[in-house]
Amino acid sequence: MRLNRRQVLILGAGATAVAAAGVPTMSIAADDPTAQQVIDKFTGGAAATSGRVDLGTPEIAENGNTVPIQVSVESPMTTDDHVAEVLIVADGNPRPDVAVFKFTELSGEAAASTRIRLAKTQNVIAVAKMSDGSFFMAKNAVKVTIGGCGG
Repeated sequence: MRLNRRQVLILGAGATAVAAAGVPTMSIAADDPTAQQVIDKFTGGAAATSGRVDLGTPEIAENGNTVPIQVSVESPMTTDDHVAEVLIVADGNPRPDVAVFKFTELSGEAAASTRIRLAKTQNVIAVAKMSDGSFFMAKNAVKVTIGGCGG
């Protein structure tokens, strides 16, 4: 389809008018939950105790796009006493809920590792839900540098 000069001018004027008037946009950031809201939803408002969770993160991450993390939870992993889920939260990310790992007594051990993306220097939090409904957590600060020069 070929446009003539008049059609191009009309389309350009219409685009300019829309840009000048502004187009209502959906604010994604306004709907994003905070890290504490994500944790509260996961725990159902119950308090999480420190301990039993070992969260391995680097103190300094030179590349925020691929930050390696490891999480393990001390548990006998029996039918009566095992880790059900582990939530990973990054409190400085626009979307703080990073991952949820699910376990059963057949898992043998409650351990997982992955790489996550961190927007800036922030805390990474792991919350473990046990089969009896109790919660344990660990928190580590990760400094994200820009090109290895600090940030």
